[in-house]
Amino acid sequence: MKVQIYTDGSARGNPDGPGGYGVVLQYTDPAGVLHERELSCGYKKTTNNRMELMAAIVGLEALNRPCEVELYSDSKYLVDAFNQKWIDGWLKKNWKRGKNEPVKNVDLWKRLLEAKKAHRVQFIWVKGHDGHPQNERCDRLATTAADGKELLDDLGLAPLS
Repeated sequence: MKVQIYTDGSARGNPDGPGGYGVVLQYTDPAGVLHERELSCGYKKTTNNRMELMAAIVGLEALNRPCEVELYSDSKYLVDAFNQKWIDGWLKKNWKRGKNEPVKNVDLWKRLLEAKKAHRVQFIWVKGHDGHPQNERCDRLATTAADGKELLDDLGLAPLS
């Protein structure tokens, strides 16, 4: 099964709602029916990179069977960390970078690596704020999901149907 995950770290959602940021999973079932699942991560203001990491984790944790995943993010840092093998280097250096500086948000990176194990994931950067259609889609979908009532913590993480 192929799944597209759309994240956006700046999707604050409704300030009177759960807020935070959202993630959307889109997939086609074996019968050819398109499904969409919106999840609110339920976290309020924090750095965009951390928010993107959490959105990616939420999307991957919601998949409880191996899938081929395309994860769209406007966080170049998140995408580059995987596509340019930064994480491999961090692991070799015991989660240090550059001149022996600790990697930020190590607990989240480790959790994302764990969530990623079961899937074949391709991280795709969509440049933000330039009208790129996939970025506009990420903004729209993730903001709508951020306003949603289905929080990750409330999920039984039931199988995608």
